[in-house]
Amino acid sequence: MKVTAHARFIRVSAQKARWVAAAVKGNAVETAINTLKFMPQKSAAVIGKVVASAAANAEQKGGDVDKFKVTNIIVNQGPTLKRFRPRAQGRANRILKPSAHITVILED
Repeated sequence: MKVTAHARFIRVSAQKARWVAAAVKGNAVETAINTLKFMPQKSAAVIGKVVASAAANAEQKGGDVDKFKVTNIIVNQGPTLKRFRPRAQGRANRILKPSAHITVILED
């Protein structure tokens, strides 16, 4: 059985979130959640919530959560918020605030 969970418009860089996702890809659900709890990155907490949501979806569909593995975590780039910071002599610097879409796929 294949189960998914999505988190969209998360305010983390997709590039940084992919690094965290690669660390838990292929692990069992319980191992992945425990690993993500102790990672210091901001995206680790978000990915942990999405993995837990996918596990809850699997349980709701009648599957045994202990048998599921994280087969894939897809992190796509979301829209970038563009902001400006005032600088000296009438200039402005651009500030880019990236977002990401995270998809977790579990299979037994």
